[in-house]
Amino acid sequence: MLNKNKSGVMKMNKYYNNINREIKDYFAILEPNFPEWLNEYIDTKEVLAQQYISVTCGTIYSNLFESHFFFSSLDHSIAVALIVWHFTHDKKQTLSGLFHDIATPAFKHCVDFLNGDYMNQESTEELTTEIIKNSKEIMALLKRDNIEISEVDNYHLYRVADNDTPQLSADRLEYSLSNALFIYKLLDLKSIKEIYDDIEVQNNEDGEIELGFKTKKIARNFVKVTSRLSIMYREDRTRYSMQFLADILKNLNVDGKISIKDLYELKESDVINIIEASKYKKVFDLWKNAKKVNVSKEKPENVYYVHHGAKVRYIDPLCNGKRMSKCCKIANKMIENNLAYDMSNYVYLDFNIEQDS
Repeated sequence: MLNKNKSGVMKMNKYYNNINREIKDYFAILEPNFPEWLNEYIDTKEVLAQQYISVTCGTIYSNLFESHFFFSSLDHSIAVALIVWHFTHDKKQTLSGLFHDIATPAFKHCVDFLNGDYMNQESTEELTTEIIKNSKEIMALLKRDNIEISEVDNYHLYRVADNDTPQLSADRLEYSLSNALFIYKLLDLKSIKEIYDDIEVQNNEDGEIELGFKTKKIARNFVKVTSRLSIMYREDRTRYSMQFLADILKNLNVDGKISIKDLYELKESDVINIIEASKYKKVFDLWKNAKKVNVSKEKPENVYYVHHGAKVRYIDPLCNGKRMSKCCKIANKMIENNLAYDMSNYVYLDFNIEQDS
């Protein structure tokens, strides 16, 4: 895909021409006609920085998890933008989707854990406006297109882009589809297309617009997949890994080895190099090579452990304007089972961060 610059000369796109075929095929489902006007915004420094951050919050770096596919925060943001564009064809709403994770640091929501915000996982969002405002490239493009920063720096303004759990939004839809496709291998491209093609903009029980399904069978399958994903996002190994990485980063910050600012400016690979050059290399390697976490109802002694809950991400989508939990007993049971997942265990590996580092 090529664009013309101001002089009419064709130029290569920094991002789109360098992504792999699997991701391009996925994008083509979300929007068969890729909006070329979006490429100039994608290829800005601040947006491109997101391509070095994994959506998995660092979990792909450990053998506790099966997948090592690197789907970036930028891939996710572009996919959200494509979904918003597909259903609205509105530039402002689409850009709000593109920019919604522009303030994401290395290891993504692990920094929320570092900030003690493991239940809401929104502690970094307040920097979105500042990052956009300080980007000469982005601000120049917005000025050219007669768009105010206040119209694109908060995707919560647009219901197709974002809404409250457990409703279906572009953001929630995207990370469900991409995680099911690339990370956890629960769906293939054919299944993704079947799900996506069944979605339309509907009115919910409060008379507000929301993405919803036309076919109950397809909606039920979506609930089945997303209920499994919901548990994976907060299961023992995930909570442990995110808090472990957060505590390593916190300790490195206290030791003067890394700053909070660094987490917003360095690639994840750079941060990993800092960890591996520190006294925490041994415990980091133990976590990377671990195959299974230990769990206990009793507090373990002399080991680093995690003992808290995490944000519950789940979806109870519409089907022809009715919530699936209300119109499908099977879907309601799957959602209830998901919400009943127990996060009360102590989770640990056989080491102590301080004693073994």
